[in-house]
Amino acid sequence: MKKLVYTSLFIFLFLSSKITAQYQPEKISREDLKKANQWVDQTYKKLSQDEKLGQLFIVALYTNRGEDEIEKVRSIVSKDKIGGLILMQDDAAREINLVNEFQQKSKIPLMIGMDAEWGVFQRIPAAHKYPWAMTLGAIQDKELIKQMAAKIAEDCHRVGINWDFAPVVDVNTNPNNPIIGNRSFGSEVNNVVNSALSYAQGLQNSNILAAIKHFPGHGDTSTDSHLDLPVVSHNLERLNSIEIAPFKALMDKGIGGVMVAHLYVPALEPAKGIPASVSKNIVTGLLKDKLGYKGLIITDALNMGAVANKYKPGELDAMAFQAGNDIMLFSQGVAEGKKLIQKAIENGEIPQSRVEESVKKILLTKYFLGLDKYTPKNPENINSDLNNDSHKTLVQNLYANAITLLKDEKKLLPLNGKQIYYVPLEEAPYQTFANRLGTDIIIKKASEINTIPANSTVIVGFHKDNSTAYKPYKISDVSKKVLSGLTKNQNVILDVFGSAYALKDIDISKVSTVLVSYENNEDSMTATADALNGKTMIHGRLPVLVNDALKAGMGIDLNPSKN
Repeated sequence: MKKLVYTSLFIFLFLSSKITAQYQPEKISREDLKKANQWVDQTYKKLSQDEKLGQLFIVALYTNRGEDEIEKVRSIVSKDKIGGLILMQDDAAREINLVNEFQQKSKIPLMIGMDAEWGVFQRIPAAHKYPWAMTLGAIQDKELIKQMAAKIAEDCHRVGINWDFAPVVDVNTNPNNPIIGNRSFGSEVNNVVNSALSYAQGLQNSNILAAIKHFPGHGDTSTDSHLDLPVVSHNLERLNSIEIAPFKALMDKGIGGVMVAHLYVPALEPAKGIPASVSKNIVTGLLKDKLGYKGLIITDALNMGAVANKYKPGELDAMAFQAGNDIMLFSQGVAEGKKLIQKAIENGEIPQSRVEESVKKILLTKYFLGLDKYTPKNPENINSDLNNDSHKTLVQNLYANAITLLKDEKKLLPLNGKQIYYVPLEEAPYQTFANRLGTDIIIKKASEINTIPANSTVIVGFHKDNSTAYKPYKISDVSKKVLSGLTKNQNVILDVFGSAYALKDIDISKVSTVLVSYENNEDSMTATADALNGKTMIHGRLPVLVNDALKAGMGIDLNPSKN
């Protein structure tokens, strides 16, 4: 497969209709670039108009919805000559076999995408889970994020995926955001940009296309766009400085895709209630013309309530293409969409040159990804290949580097073999953490805290349910009361195994030591126990503004060798 640096996929169309790479693959020769253009031109000329239009669509493939659903996708791939698939839940071996089948039957290689923000685990439960973006945002050595993304790319290749719809570059300035939250690198533009760039480089240096999302910025919303249309009501100055800023900063870094959100942004689109994804003012006027983005532009999923409740399948696809998108993701009406796009071309509403522009961009991207020479994947041992010790070692190192120490007034860390009591609170499992701390730890239930001797060192763990990225982070009144009670005559170490936002309304003024571990799973609990026992350094930083006392960027370095 051709070696592809991350910048090679930022492509554009010459007025002469010749295409090239704006930032070329590493050490690419003029001859190689000429071959790429020749393949694209020759391939494009062999396509019928119907086949050209088919390249504009990506549909969803589920393997957990029965054979009828799979047969429907098989028919769409065959009849509508679509450009790609997005893999959904949930069986990796089944997906590999189907991707192999569909690739072999397709005249043009298929783009195979997945929402793999925290790895293919996001859709394939048998795989190993990588940290959420919010956790990664706490890591100071961004090279570690690049290493993680390279490993995600390895997993993607193993399954047959060539496009990871990641990273999210929304700046999460709203703690109550129901859909972004943990998926964002944080509330500070620079941290989001640096983290996202490392993630995108890790993918694209390994020949997996990245897509920054959700343009023009989904970070300050209080509505889930899967259900309804969120509104971003900020003025232009604010949008340019926060929401749009990461996209603008990353667009000249060679990132191959931008995903456009289903958001209503009145400052950018004067027509009331028009989502960004179908707004020509936003997709063409802002993203393509003003910001100058020349890579692939793809809609967010067209089955989402924000748009699916408002427009008919097919009609929505045609509107999205007319707005300036190259690819309609998760299309619910490919055949009807193609008819309506063709009708708009014949009526002079869409020039044929738009089809040529988008299809040639798609073809060039497929060529650079090596899809002109597709090699079938082997489903054998797939689950163990996606979840083994190499994943565990990497992921625990990421969690270790994310742990953030916010205060340690009595210098209680590292524990250094002291007698420790441990009080687990909230609703999620905690046993892995307790076991890893060591055999001398005495576990006490909330109802037993009065039996702990005065002036003991007590770890309080807020263990939040992290089974999905969207679970509530708020701490119960009962847990707050237990914490408050312990601070009266104990030396308390508070560790939050959940979002840093959990501290938003927690009084930590009398808590000696406060840490955030960001997530509650076996890897994060193992990494945290090792850090508390002095086996690893602590040097994470808060990725978000929590409240007036806990600001983004806060954190204390703790080097156990110097204590």
